[in-house]
Amino acid sequence: MDNIHLANAKVFKALCDENRLTILAMLQSGEKCACVLLEKLEITQPTLSHHMKILIESGIVAARKKGKWTYYAISTEGSENAAQLLRELTTVTVDENDNCNVGCNDE
Repeated sequence: MDNIHLANAKVFKALCDENRLTILAMLQSGEKCACVLLEKLEITQPTLSHHMKILIESGIVAARKKGKWTYYAISTEGSENAAQLLRELTTVTVDENDNCNVGCNDE
């Protein structure tokens, strides 16, 4: 898989899990400590770490350490990149050199 496709797949992987979508919804109101996310989600710390790793790798979420806790927030740049990626992948373009229909028989 090309590096660009791998990076793009990470964005969509971040968005294809119910827990990660719940985390993003929680972060819409601002930065949250991992302890708050843990309490609201009722999941274990290792499970939260797994989900946060995927969200951070996608670029959609940013993290910062303060003391023993990590604080998470939606990354403006990362969320804009994800939205642009979706627009690009779902925009229909006409390729004049595409000869797909030549020789096709719909009988």
